[in-house]
Amino acid sequence: ILNLRLREAEQQRLREAEHERLRQSDGRERLRNLNTIQEEILQLNQLLEPSTQTRSDLPPASLSCFSTRGNQLCSQLSEVVRKTAEGEFPSVEDMTMSERALHEMRALIRLMQEEVAKAQEKKKKKEHDEEEQGRKQVELQAQQEAQKKAVETAKEKAKRKGLQNSAEESTLKWFRELQEAAARCQEALQQLNCPKDAQTKKLKLELQKAASIPVSQISSNSGSQLREIFDKIDKLLSGRGLVSGGRTISTSQHPQGLDFVSYKLAEKFVKQGEEEVASHHEAAFPIAMVAAGVWELHPRVGDLILAHLHKKCPYAVPHYPPMKEGTTVEDYQRIIGYRVDDSGVEGQDSFLKRMSGMIRLYAALIQLRWPYGSKQGSAPHGLKHGWRWLAQMLNMEPLADITATLLFDFLEVCGHALMRQYQSQFWKLILLLKEEYFPRIEAVTSSGQMGSVIRLKHFLETSLQSRQIRPPKGQLNSAFWSS
Repeated sequence: ILNLRLREAEQQRLREAEHERLRQSDGRERLRNLNTIQEEILQLNQLLEPSTQTRSDLPPASLSCFSTRGNQLCSQLSEVVRKTAEGEFPSVEDMTMSERALHEMRALIRLMQEEVAKAQEKKKKKEHDEEEQGRKQVELQAQQEAQKKAVETAKEKAKRKGLQNSAEESTLKWFRELQEAAARCQEALQQLNCPKDAQTKKLKLELQKAASIPVSQISSNSGSQLREIFDKIDKLLSGRGLVSGGRTISTSQHPQGLDFVSYKLAEKFVKQGEEEVASHHEAAFPIAMVAAGVWELHPRVGDLILAHLHKKCPYAVPHYPPMKEGTTVEDYQRIIGYRVDDSGVEGQDSFLKRMSGMIRLYAALIQLRWPYGSKQGSAPHGLKHGWRWLAQMLNMEPLADITATLLFDFLEVCGHALMRQYQSQFWKLILLLKEEYFPRIEAVTSSGQMGSVIRLKHFLETSLQSRQIRPPKGQLNSAFWSS
């Protein structure tokens, strides 16, 4: 019995010794972990100290809040570490609290970094906005100076005995350069325009359809449909494959493919103004919107649109082409925009209707920008061109019928946008038009051509009286783009 009890006592001692060894081992492991946690927490707490960078990015209250909480977590951990200095191992509860403190410290660092990032982003945005505001202010001042000069020049010229009979030389130079570029483009398309083999002829027809059909489908039915049409045109001009008539077509299929499509697209846009807008005035906005988007991404098409527009409607320059020596009457009528065929010259009503459609398309185009494009830089052909057109029109001697018609159409479509952009300078120009230029229009107008003159007079009187020009019908609002 005594031996049995001795063996049991020995076994008990061995068990207690093993238990103590394990306790010591676990304690030392917890102590190592505690030291690692303490080291990381102290390093993280240093990040919470307000540096020069963060002090400029975060408000002092936020920095103080982060720093205070970091110090509190360090103090909590110091209490645990103090016990170990007295020879004790940290308990499981101590380790749980230490790990929780570490997690909170990490979360605190993340939160501070997010706050700093937000503050830096806000600071950058503010600097950018201030810079943009400054740039706009400089542009506005320059614009106002130019407008003031234009109004004064127009007044000075109006006071003279007679106005100019043609546009300014710089405008005519621009007009000629566009026409020459379009002519060179057309000459370069000889191989596609006059195909010698059946395959090239077929490709020409397919490319022409791919360019013309989407423009014909433009309407104000829905924003999604308009975006779809724009994407088709953009894809075609970018050289990507476009499915048309069950077959994939690409401008890369022929060396002159891109030039051909650009030329035909520009021609079709102007034709839509001549026909569709002439019959339905509100159609100017969806057509001009797509044209503006295409122009922004593919500037060459924009130049060709202007060249086609100026050729069919020289008044969009504005330019009243003089009759040169040796030019036949029929040829001259073609030059100034009339349609002349075997049956003779088109009637005046038809001529005015077409010119009206094209000038309305132009007036819509200069005030629009594709809403899904890049907003960097200025619009490809913005309102400053509308201001130039109006100022130059008032510097030229009016023509019977056409001048009154075009001024009315242009102001009805673009007057509201010009009013908002140029404000007091715009009203000075309108007053000049009403008081000094309008009597000249009346002087060259016969009794049978008074319809357009009466419309213009009523428009000017109403606008000046209310000091307001109503937004044009057919504008595409934000609700349209979500449809």
